[in-house]
Amino acid sequence: MSSSYAKVNFAELDDSAAKNGLESQEARFARTALGAKGIGIAKYEVHAGKTIEFGHRHKTMEELYLCTGGSGQLKIDEDIVDLAPGDVVRVAPEAWRGWRAGDDGLELIAFGTHVEGDGESEMEMGWWAD
Repeated sequence: MSSSYAKVNFAELDDSAAKNGLESQEARFARTALGAKGIGIAKYEVHAGKTIEFGHRHKTMEELYLCTGGSGQLKIDEDIVDLAPGDVVRVAPEAWRGWRAGDDGLELIAFGTHVEGDGESEMEMGWWAD
């Protein structure tokens, strides 16, 4: 393979959600496997009717979320945004965000820059409690 590109299949990547004891979704991160330095990409498959267990925000990382299947919602701070396949949502770094699936599950692809360091992301378990 050329050093000018890399290819992976999300299905071949480890489920990070399961590794961390999360049951609401599967989460696969491709940045390291691709050898990417400044950009990240992740695939989330949220189980039908489930809300992820945490919310998060960043100091400097803007993110894009692309709905590729199913339906659901993104909660961004106090706003609820409905999602359908083909929808793309930009989220500012400082905004809290989380997601939940409709009755048909939810597939999301997240794109963002990569920033080294432990202080870039903040997480809060139970952030989106009904």
